Amino acid sequence: MVKPIMRDIFFLGQKSEPATPADIQVGIDLQDTLQANREGCVGMAANMIGVKKRVITVNMGMIDIVMFNPVLLHRDTPYETEEGCLSLAGVRKTTRYENIEVEYFDMKWKKQRRKLSGWYAQICQHELDHLEGILI
Repeated sequence: MVKPIMRDIFFLGQKSEPATPADIQVGIDLQDTLQANREGCVGMAANMIGVKKRVITVNMGMIDIVMFNPVLLHRDTPYETEEGCLSLAGVRKTTRYENIEVEYFDMKWKKQRRKLSGWYAQICQHELDHLEGILI
């Protein structure tokens, strides 16, 4: 189901709680909401739709990957960039890493590990920040 975008800075600034298999619908809602906002959005965190759970979705070109309880295992090669956010007005400077490795549970609640580089790594890091209550 497509959900409204949360813009409350106080809510967005709070850390998210661990997801459980009962939160699979949150992943589906994130995918639906990302699809509805495709023109201005390439990733979403559950807090962006008003759910304080550790769930993100990242556009990987042809598909969107939903990650439950993602954990950043490795990062290297920092760089400075500017990013926008559907929940915030404007763009802001931030530091990202060219290469990351993340571990998460997929939609079938199976543990996965994925190495990401470049644009996809940047999107994932932005959404991981959301889970920690970090706003760019």
